[in-house]
Amino acid sequence: MKNIKAIKAFCLLIAICLTLTSVANAEGKKPASGGKPIKVFILSGQSNMVGAGKVTGGNSRWGSEFIDPVVSVYKGAYDPKADYDALTPIKTQKLKNFGGGNPDRYPGGGAQVTRGFISVKATGIYQFKPGYGGSMDNIMEVCGKVVHHKEVGKQAVRTDIKLTAGKKVPFKITYLSKNADGLGWIDRMDVPGTLATLVKHQGKYPYLQNKKGQWVARDDVWYRGVVTSTGDRPLGVASGKIGPELGFGRVVGEHIDEPVLVLKTSQGNRSLGWDFLPPKSKSYEYNGKIYAGYKQSPESWEKGTEPKPITWYAGKQYDDCFTAAHEVLDNFDKQFPQWKGRGYEIVGFVWWQGDKDRYNDGHATRYEQNLVTLIDTLRAEFKAPKAKFVCATLGQTAKGAKLEDGNAKNEKLILDAQLAVDGRTDKYPKYKGNVSTVYTHPLSQGGASNSHYNGNAQTYMDIGLAMGQAMVELLKGK
Repeated sequence: MKNIKAIKAFCLLIAICLTLTSVANAEGKKPASGGKPIKVFILSGQSNMVGAGKVTGGNSRWGSEFIDPVVSVYKGAYDPKADYDALTPIKTQKLKNFGGGNPDRYPGGGAQVTRGFISVKATGIYQFKPGYGGSMDNIMEVCGKVVHHKEVGKQAVRTDIKLTAGKKVPFKITYLSKNADGLGWIDRMDVPGTLATLVKHQGKYPYLQNKKGQWVARDDVWYRGVVTSTGDRPLGVASGKIGPELGFGRVVGEHIDEPVLVLKTSQGNRSLGWDFLPPKSKSYEYNGKIYAGYKQSPESWEKGTEPKPITWYAGKQYDDCFTAAHEVLDNFDKQFPQWKGRGYEIVGFVWWQGDKDRYNDGHATRYEQNLVTLIDTLRAEFKAPKAKFVCATLGQTAKGAKLEDGNAKNEKLILDAQLAVDGRTDKYPKYKGNVSTVYTHPLSQGGASNSHYNGNAQTYMDIGLAMGQAMVELLKGK
């Protein structure tokens, strides 16, 4: 009898555990066993979500800026106490091809120092990045000022320098190991609208750099990019372009105590009415044409005719992007060993899109219905019914724009649709307190979505920050 009671009690305990697990999974959670779950935000959309904000004025291989470069070789390995300007080299070699994709080989055989002159074509503030791989371990001076210093195994420290167009100034590169070559990159750091200019010369977003002028990353916010803008790293500046995730991650990271995962799955030149069309979307008629429902092809066809499918189908990009997101989350412990056993919770979705739909009357007319379907479908698909949803409008489109023909009319339809789903409008009571729309027109520094706002980094930073603030307000219950 005691054994029967024990078995019944054990079965009851198993049933309770299974029920709790089921409830957790139904709310977009994976049970945690090593701390609180990681907070996950899924960002998606088209090219502006991919990100086109310029970090600098253009990172290019150096070459023609350098005049009469000569490499000198000195006896023995590099000695930090040696004065190589006072020593006699054991050999020298003029470098006819310096920079570019195939620079002259260095002779080797001792400590190597390259000297010559620089003359830039445009007056401005520049940053130099000498070397590639092991050859980055060097000290570069321009006009006697150290502009790059990287010791073996350490991070590079760089200092910007102002140069005048056409003025010839001396440079010297002292290599700290046997690795030496003529490769290098030069960046313009004061071009208006670039992140470097905004941070270094206008005092904006100071948290993105340390006192040495190096870009820094957050250790509490992790970025994973799939499909495009791929990456797996702490959130920070890691390439020549930024997207809104940089500002967004900053705000949510400051608000949330647990580690945050920003999972971005996005693709450029995609419409909600065709490429991103959510599952269960039905076909519809507009202006004598039938527009494809989910999984149908082609995009549209004349009413009364038989459609001839193409290799793409309605919702293909939706499937590609969110299948990629599932692949990351379904293998969470393997993908993020640093959080093994903690599990995750999907707490928010962010959507920035609409450019391609404005070129198609049928898609623009249907945008609001498709957006509502997208919100509901994502929450259901990722089993996250309580996850908040933030949508951002196209920056060039202002409220109160006149209803005109062509793209302007469609832009207004898309703007009105995006504003309509905001839970504060009461048009969709189910979205009250859990859906917010960020009106981005006041934040745009110019340009349009199809020109990626001219690559202005402030536009991308400020819209990202606004997205993050909108998400935090929803999480606070405001």
